[in-house]
Amino acid sequence: MASSSGDPARPQGGKKRKESLPPGVRGPRGPQPDANASRGPLYGRPGASPRRLRFEEFSYPMLRRLHAWPRWIIVVLPAILLLVGLILTGPFAWIGGIALLIVWAFIAWLTALSWPALSAGSRAFRLLVVLALLGVVVLKFLGRF
Repeated sequence: MASSSGDPARPQGGKKRKESLPPGVRGPRGPQPDANASRGPLYGRPGASPRRLRFEEFSYPMLRRLHAWPRWIIVVLPAILLLVGLILTGPFAWIGGIALLIVWAFIAWLTALSWPALSAGSRAFRLLVVLALLGVVVLKFLGRF
């Protein structure tokens, strides 16, 4: 049974045929990568210092593992650690400090990785967040937060 609208892209059941999609697009999965394209290095920018290249080389396997995780885990897990770190007080404050330290290390690492691509305003804001969280971690370990 043909579509009543007469649209040849939607022949039966209202589903689009692959031929009607723009070139290089394969539906919900997005564009198909070009197998013949030159990929270049996996990390590093032209003119980056050797220290920066080592840092990116060190970070690449961890980023690959994080990329394989479901995206919601990368948001929910630090949020849970942050909540636990802020809630725990008294004799368990040191556990909260460790949870906050893990969140701080993760945020500082991601900030360092993204640093070259950030504008001056974004750099200032992210640095402020990293330093504020470090202050909370120190206060938590001192028993004042």
